[in-house]
Amino acid sequence: MSGPLHGFTVLSLAPNLPGPLAAAALRDDGARVVKVEPPGGDPFAAWAPDGYAELTRGVEVRRLDLKGTAGQVELRELLADTDLLLTSSRPSALARLGLDGETLGQDFPRLCRVPIVGDTHMPEVAGHDLTYVAQAGLIDPTRPALPRTLLADVLGGQRAYAAALALLLGRERGSPERERVVGLGDTARAAAGPLRFGLTAPGGLLSGASPTYRLYATADGTVAVAALEVHFAARFHEVIGPDPEATLRSRPTAHWLAVARDHDLPLAAVPGQSPVRSSPPLRSE
Repeated sequence: MSGPLHGFTVLSLAPNLPGPLAAAALRDDGARVVKVEPPGGDPFAAWAPDGYAELTRGVEVRRLDLKGTAGQVELRELLADTDLLLTSSRPSALARLGLDGETLGQDFPRLCRVPIVGDTHMPEVAGHDLTYVAQAGLIDPTRPALPRTLLADVLGGQRAYAAALALLLGRERGSPERERVVGLGDTARAAAGPLRFGLTAPGGLLSGASPTYRLYATADGTVAVAALEVHFAARFHEVIGPDPEATLRSRPTAHWLAVARDHDLPLAAVPGQSPVRSSPPLRSE
């Protein structure tokens, strides 16, 4: 495998989603990736078999009992030839396995480490994507619903990938830094930036309060309109007219997609939508 990370070896002890996402990105950049799973395997394989297969493609998967002597011996043999270690356990659990930063720094001074934790402020507190997203204010309390993606996990995987690149590049340039901790709660708070800035808060520019940036019902579904810039907004009003709710509701989605293509308007269909009887309300409160 070629790529900018060809010749580097990554060892991942991180199950579920964030760690495997980061490991897969490093694999795609040419690194050799070895994934160590517990004897029962990674739960993600049962939860999302296709996703597990995608993220472990080209990855060497080994199952070790790290609580036993044999597993510990094999792990340390792997670490001796590893450039970067990915973990996603609580610090106390890593310490019990001799995988805390101090011990690893002494035993493997060239080893770079990216521990993924729940939250850098409270790394021992249990949580998952949903709790971090909720704490960050990214669930609308007036219309509570489960998010359609695992935002903190996906962003956490990307942050872990970026941290790994920075550590490896820094090491090659003589930097003594060997560890960067990634917190999933931190990534959720970062994702909530547009809400804190007022952009997506009720009444904000991107909240649905503006007629040129919101969802509209069509005759058979829903479309998303994002005519944010002045020239797009002017063209939207020119093409659609003064009553966009009534106009868009009068024709099916396919018609409005064609209109958008013809007039270069940022409009897209919301997939999987059943016909609706009324448009979503403006959020101007």
